[in-house]
Amino acid sequence: MDWLFRFPDTWQIPLADWVQSFVRWLETAGQPVFAPIAAFLRAVTNGVTDALLALPWPILVLAALALAWRARGVRLAAGVASGFLLIGFVGMWELAMRTLALVLVSGVISVALGVPLGVAMAKSRTVSRVVEPILDFMQTMPSFVYLLPALMLFGLGQVPAVIATVVYAVPPVVRLTSLGIRSVPVEVVEAGQAFGATGWQLLFKVQMPVALPSIMAGINQTIMMALAMVVIASMIGAEGLGAAVLQGLARLQVGSAFVAGLGIVVLAMLIDRVTQGMVRAQPGGRG
Repeated sequence: MDWLFRFPDTWQIPLADWVQSFVRWLETAGQPVFAPIAAFLRAVTNGVTDALLALPWPILVLAALALAWRARGVRLAAGVASGFLLIGFVGMWELAMRTLALVLVSGVISVALGVPLGVAMAKSRTVSRVVEPILDFMQTMPSFVYLLPALMLFGLGQVPAVIATVVYAVPPVVRLTSLGIRSVPVEVVEAGQAFGATGWQLLFKVQMPVALPSIMAGINQTIMMALAMVVIASMIGAEGLGAAVLQGLARLQVGSAFVAGLGIVVLAMLIDRVTQGMVRAQPGGRG
């Protein structure tokens, strides 16, 4: 009766071996595809990082202040400027800019992939049925699991960090875009059709503007999830505040880890407040 309490070994499926073999095969067979992708992402990430580091810090502070002012007024602008200055005061400016570059690149890629996919899900029940389980898998699989295949396929550094971050961060913008499009009132869609709008005109001039607050909320969540990956991504060579936190923990340097962690918190708060302000600024956004 032992088989009732211990699952029989002969029934077990060697799924781990299959996945390992598939990744090993992909590592070799996929190089003609992965190498150009890695080169492109490396060039873009390095370019954004170099641009942020090349700009004088007062220019960046003023740009952030202007963006926050436009998003939600003087109070948010003052808070954003103070937060950026705090990052500089604690000696984390360069690392914060490296982290910001990683988040910006990952966020833009996630939005570029997620919004069209969300629209496709809203328009097609078949696409929705196929993509929904994939999104569930991406959101519930521990983020550490993404690191190893990304490392094996793209090497060490910023590129696998961007790939792993995109996989982790893209589901919210997909889901909220789809939800926003599907939540557009039927009366609004019928009014557009009555005026002779084509399918593309209906999407871009009726459904997308009405769904914009939901889409912006998805972008907000995607960027925040991308920022949440910076410490984890540092394990595969991502530069920035996450690497400083990891180094501080490894050397038991509590002060260094705390200061780098504080930089992440401040950066997260600033990005969150600005993107939330953009959501509320949209017609139909929460005031």
